[in-house]
Amino acid sequence: MQGKKDYQEKLFIRFQLSDYVPADNFYRRLKSILDLNFVYDTTSKYYGTEGQKSIDPVVFFKLMLVGYLENLNSDRRIIATSRMRMDILYFIGYDLDEELPWHSTLSRTRQLYGEEEFTAVFKQVLKKCIDAGLVAGKRQAIDSAFVKANAAMSSLVEREIMNDAATYGKQLDDHNDEDPAGDIPDENTKPKPRKNAKVDKKANSKRYSPSDPDARLSVKPGKTTRLNYSAHISVDTQNHVITHIQAFHADKGDAPCLPEILTHVAGNLKDNGMEIEDVLADTGYSGEAALLFLAGNHIKGFIPNRPGCQSRESRQGFSYDGEQDRYVCPEGKNLTFHNFKKAENDNTHKIYRTSVKDCRDCPLKSTCANLQGFKVFKDSVAKDLYIEMHERMQTRQGSKARKVRQSTVEPVLGTLINFTGMKQVNTKGLELANKCMIMAAIAYNLKKLVNGIPAKIRRRKRKLPGNHSDAVINTLSACLLKIANILTAFSIDYKSKWPNNHLLCNLIIQPF
Repeated sequence: MQGKKDYQEKLFIRFQLSDYVPADNFYRRLKSILDLNFVYDTTSKYYGTEGQKSIDPVVFFKLMLVGYLENLNSDRRIIATSRMRMDILYFIGYDLDEELPWHSTLSRTRQLYGEEEFTAVFKQVLKKCIDAGLVAGKRQAIDSAFVKANAAMSSLVEREIMNDAATYGKQLDDHNDEDPAGDIPDENTKPKPRKNAKVDKKANSKRYSPSDPDARLSVKPGKTTRLNYSAHISVDTQNHVITHIQAFHADKGDAPCLPEILTHVAGNLKDNGMEIEDVLADTGYSGEAALLFLAGNHIKGFIPNRPGCQSRESRQGFSYDGEQDRYVCPEGKNLTFHNFKKAENDNTHKIYRTSVKDCRDCPLKSTCANLQGFKVFKDSVAKDLYIEMHERMQTRQGSKARKVRQSTVEPVLGTLINFTGMKQVNTKGLELANKCMIMAAIAYNLKKLVNGIPAKIRRRKRKLPGNHSDAVINTLSACLLKIANILTAFSIDYKSKWPNNHLLCNLIIQPF
């Protein structure tokens, strides 16, 4: 007989969320692991003692986590989704009949709290990952990606550029009503451009977005130009746990960011008794500032040099004298160190040059010397570090480090962008963008912590008894002995049945 369901809504019902959220549910397991009660003390400085009560700080951070765990890039969608999910309501501590905070409260609270509050939550989660054995700390892989800013290309306006103070002063005089003579321009007093001033061809120096002045125009090969931020992350290579994430302006190079990133990573790990030994990064992080920082902090880097980075031996006909720190030309003249020179990218070059007298009667002067009549070489102050890095990357260890980096940090970046709400920030300003990226990293690490613990722990607890090296040798010896006995028995039996088979008649198995 066909059944038909009749529904009549009950006026009274006994209901508990804990009875309907399964024990293996992600948010139920996360609720048992994550303890954010410490944020009550750290955020108390933002509130007074009177007035209407604010949103619970723990509820705020949990709702933020829900947004990134569910890949929701809107405060409205966070509230709407949480209202319809019993497991999320149980996680944030709300009942079905309780009204959730208004979506604008999330936005205002995000702006109210300082960056240090978000960093404190990140460090707390990182500590839990370390305690769970998910972080080794010795080797870190670093990479970056553009994150779309909350600003449209149509909002771009021209940026006014004033070359020097004289131009600004002249404009003030031109608009001064008390001085009628100032309305008449004088060609003799026209300010001259600075001698070292150069035309800036970068788009960010000409245009900006008033809705988000910190966003920068940037483009990846094969992609369209748009307003972005640059997200830099450091990932532990053992289990792909994020140890640091930070937002930078999109027009800033990767190499200048590396010292600041590693400083934060080292601080996060030092708080848990760990130290960095190796750093893996791509060619974009190859730079003078990065190499000098690695050398100064005794960190071994695996960073391929940029194309065109030459060794001293690549200068045909010239040899380098390391003891005297000079080059020797084919005619025997010395290019000695002359001075340091600052480059446009903040790198420092060492200038080597001959004298005009040395090159005056040289037969190669027309093809070798410059217009001033002498030969000049310039090397980076980190030239020896570039050479050392190049040699390291040619080794087997360097080739392996390149593959480890690609298989470690790049998938993490892809996961953050595509599945953890970091494709676009829903805030404006560099500081708020950094808060969003920190929350995305916290959500990623929590997924690792909740879902990755059982398999990882079981894998590490599968150990041989006693001394590891002796146990392995004894086990292998026993296996080989069994194989030898089987082959010996098979050989004797095979000889007796087929004595004319010379291949197996000559088989001799030596006992172990």
